[in-house]
Amino acid sequence: MAYFSIIKDIIIIMKQIISLKNSLEFGNVYKQGKSYANKYLVMYITDNDLEINRLGISVSKKVGNSVVRHRITRLIREAYRLHINDLIKGKDIVVVARVNSKGHNYWDIENAFLHLTKLHHIIKSEESFN
Repeated sequence: MAYFSIIKDIIIIMKQIISLKNSLEFGNVYKQGKSYANKYLVMYITDNDLEINRLGISVSKKVGNSVVRHRITRLIREAYRLHINDLIKGKDIVVVARVNSKGHNYWDIENAFLHLTKLHHIIKSEESFN
């Protein structure tokens, strides 16, 4: 019975989005990572020594009030969640929202996210762009 509970815990953990937690982790990605930008987002990526990707999202106060910032954060996280299986593993990813992302819908943010993953060559398949 203990074996099945361990497998159940592993499956639950795999469904969660692992995030970068503190400023040291973010700073490491900013310093050592490579960045690309488009109209709505900036993406920094560096390798980690793990078998998983870790995501960090940064939305400045310049973008808007807390409601606007949290909405953009949710849109970015959802775009990542839906394409998590299409991404190469072992990366630390930081996505920074630009002021232009304010007021745009999910499809614009998702397209911007996918555009940056393509520039970074971390997407496994091209089907997600169709």
